[in-house]
Amino acid sequence: MNKKYFAHETSVIDDGCHIGSGTKIWHFSHLMPNCTLGENCNIGQNVVISPEVVLGNNVKVQNNVSIYTGVTCEDDVFLGPSMVFTNVINPRSAVNRRGQYAVTTVRKGVSIGANATIVCGNDIGQFAFIGAGTVVTKEVPAYALIVGNPGRQIGWMSEYGQRLNFDVNGVAICEESKEEYQLLNGEVTKK
Repeated sequence: MNKKYFAHETSVIDDGCHIGSGTKIWHFSHLMPNCTLGENCNIGQNVVISPEVVLGNNVKVQNNVSIYTGVTCEDDVFLGPSMVFTNVINPRSAVNRRGQYAVTTVRKGVSIGANATIVCGNDIGQFAFIGAGTVVTKEVPAYALIVGNPGRQIGWMSEYGQRLNFDVNGVAICEESKEEYQLLNGEVTKK
């Protein structure tokens, strides 16, 4: 068999994993049974990907990240160093809650900063930006900039990761891409 991905010799890949071509899996990472990784993903050192997790194409997972059962990350998601997802709302050591994992979807293009925690069951809208150390405890709208503990929205971000400043007509232009965005009724869309 000629595999089309790279896995460092210290990584552990359990049976039933599906790994897309061009993906790289680095030192001491563990892919548990039946997880799915798309094409051109990069899995840093000491990452744990639990059973049934799904990562889209071009997902970047930095060192020391834990992605637990119930999580799906769409294409082009960035997961910063040591960030973590939870998967049970009320864990207890003496109470087995396997099979009660909450579902969390991270939409296309989201960036999650270092040491952030995503409490399970809270979806993150496309191209949202979660600051380092943030604790997400509720749904995150598309393009939202979220910081703090608990996480709160302090603005909006472009698809290039630039802060958007809306004028009186609810229009903003990304400084980097020059793309135009519209803010209407509390929602941002790209024009």
